[in-house]
Amino acid sequence: MGGYFGVTSHRDAISDVFFGTDYHSHLGTRRAGIASYDEEIGLQRDIHNIQNAPFRTKFEHVFDEMCGKSAMGVISDYDPQPLLMRSRWGAFAICFVGAINNAEQLIEKYLSDTEGHFSAMTGGMVNSTELVAALINRGEDFVSGIRLAQKSIDGSATILLLKDDGHIIAARDTMGRLPIVVGKAEDGYCVSFEPFACLKLDYEVIHELGPGEIVEIRADGYEQLAAPGKEMRMCSFLWSYYGYSGSTYEGVNVEVMRYRNGAIMAQDDARLGRADGVNYVGGLPDSGTPHAIGYANESHIPYARAFIKYTPTWSRSFTPTHQSERAKVAKMKQVPVHELIQDKNLLFVDDSIVRGTQLKGTVDFLYDNGAKSVHMRSGCPPIMYNCKYLNFSRAKNDMELIARRVIMELEGEAGFAHIEEYSDGETERGRALRQAMCEKFGFKSLEFQTLEGVIKAIGIEPCKLCTYCWNGKE
Repeated sequence: MGGYFGVTSHRDAISDVFFGTDYHSHLGTRRAGIASYDEEIGLQRDIHNIQNAPFRTKFEHVFDEMCGKSAMGVISDYDPQPLLMRSRWGAFAICFVGAINNAEQLIEKYLSDTEGHFSAMTGGMVNSTELVAALINRGEDFVSGIRLAQKSIDGSATILLLKDDGHIIAARDTMGRLPIVVGKAEDGYCVSFEPFACLKLDYEVIHELGPGEIVEIRADGYEQLAAPGKEMRMCSFLWSYYGYSGSTYEGVNVEVMRYRNGAIMAQDDARLGRADGVNYVGGLPDSGTPHAIGYANESHIPYARAFIKYTPTWSRSFTPTHQSERAKVAKMKQVPVHELIQDKNLLFVDDSIVRGTQLKGTVDFLYDNGAKSVHMRSGCPPIMYNCKYLNFSRAKNDMELIARRVIMELEGEAGFAHIEEYSDGETERGRALRQAMCEKFGFKSLEFQTLEGVIKAIGIEPCKLCTYCWNGKE
């Protein structure tokens, strides 16, 4: 995924961008960067690898090394950015969040049409942000160039540009899959993915960009450069997992949505008598916690933390490159509370079950510490398709998804013609999927939130939500 934060101000912007970008650290684990503009120095840039150290540690030196009344920062899960580019409209810094499924075709067309070149990374790959910049430079101006890039890209492209006049251009992707908000403070304006980052830095959120809208932000105001489109397909997974609890998108708070989501799952379980005998409800920390709180509040089954994550010294469990190391780190972080596990029937809620790479270890850990039974609930439907718009999963192809693998084991490729049935827990195929996963992971029971339940919890018109990862519908 990735996240971004930018500021144009009448005072130095580095501090706000440092903290504002840091507030997006939950959106990526590989690269981070800051670009700034100073009237005397011009554009500056700093990029670091954040796989083994947090953003704050890698960028604490920027207060001494960078300056400027305009700046922007980005957390990236893939290519290094922001990049500094030179064009016929002047120099600019650019960052990009999204996915480009037709990158090779766009690269070949660009090279053929222009006889130009790209900087090559290891393996001959081209930095996606450089490709976006090259497409923008083929327009008549920044706005037409951004429109050309977004139209050319199969996927999505949310773009921030910091120009050499200190202004920032922010462009939300054409279907509004990711958010951009504008904030206002006494000394300037900001743009941000996460609205709560604005509020924490004393900016009032005054505008949420519509799908495809482009605005230019200055220290004394902002101007709309391109009007929003009418269609929107905002990523539902933002509310389920990726979005931060304190943020509100399209009027819907993330934490509140997750409470509602858990409550809906509890209602379904109660209706079908699926949670009888459960002693405690807990969340798989940390992302499953609010879903579990909603479930516990609705079901009146006590909420308890049967195990705690020890985070002061251990990095995020999915940061290491190798799965074996990720599993090792995940195990070392889990500290049991024996009084809440021994001889207890436990029900855990996770935000989602994507690849299932760590679930077996967690369940074994609970049984090893005396659990009588472990029930599992997923806060969203089975994930059947890799996201082709935002790259929210590490999975490279659909067969890395646990639901797909189980279908293959049950029925072979012929089963993929019945994905809708497998997603539905009240069909024969749906029950078979859940039973097979229970046997694979050691669950006493397993249920997924329904697609209708997720949409109800979000509370936005279904036609405005992207649910591609669950049902394959664009």
